[in-house]
Amino acid sequence: MLRAENLAVRRGRKTVLEGIDLELKPGEVLGVLGPNGAGKSTLLAALCGELKPDHGQVWLDQRELSRWDGGQKAQRLAVLPQSSTLEFAFRVEEVVGLGRLPYQSGRARDDEIVMQALQAADAGHLHGRSYVALSGGERQRVHLARVLAQLWPGAVGQTLLLDEPTSALDPLHQHVTLQAIREFADRGVAVLVILHDLNLAARYCDRLLLLEGGRPHSLDSPAQVLRPEPLKAVFGLEVLVQAHPERGHPLIIAR
Repeated sequence: MLRAENLAVRRGRKTVLEGIDLELKPGEVLGVLGPNGAGKSTLLAALCGELKPDHGQVWLDQRELSRWDGGQKAQRLAVLPQSSTLEFAFRVEEVVGLGRLPYQSGRARDDEIVMQALQAADAGHLHGRSYVALSGGERQRVHLARVLAQLWPGAVGQTLLLDEPTSALDPLHQHVTLQAIREFADRGVAVLVILHDLNLAARYCDRLLLLEGGRPHSLDSPAQVLRPEPLKAVFGLEVLVQAHPERGHPLIIAR
């Protein structure tokens, strides 16, 4: 379980994130929303240890995140950043196989997991292709498969952090990606995902954290967070909110 207590991050003299108390629960998808500059990516960087907070602590289970051995931490915590720079002509399966480096499960088992992770990301047909020849959306799905392979098959005690995993994807693969993430959560993995699409957040997330100016504006169910008043206050967006006719979750319509 990943937990943050009174987290604050400063850049120079400016506080870009503060007042964050957060606990990721097993089997839950927690969505993080907010306008550009609200502190979403800073939060993820602090939660995974890439960025040292100026105040507060991040805990993985009952141990401070900074005290975890790298290999042990990698078996429990996987991170998909907003952009992944890789310019070497690796084959797709080699990129996904990077997620298996923390393990000693053997070549045959790793190859099996790589293929399963690719299929979960709807990227199985990319097997054998050069990574550098892929489109932006295809690369994004390959990196999703990489972090899925790192935690495969997913279990209680593991955490998955994702920064805008649907940003370069067409509408079909936005849903495919979030369905794969949802299935991981259903196996017990705690998931935090940064999203911009309010309707995707409403459909796939159990709770939502709405950030404004680096501070939490609200943390609650989609039905409570995705109301006209908070969305107007944080995004400046006038919306209608209705119940989805089939699924019942909030459906946000810009006025």
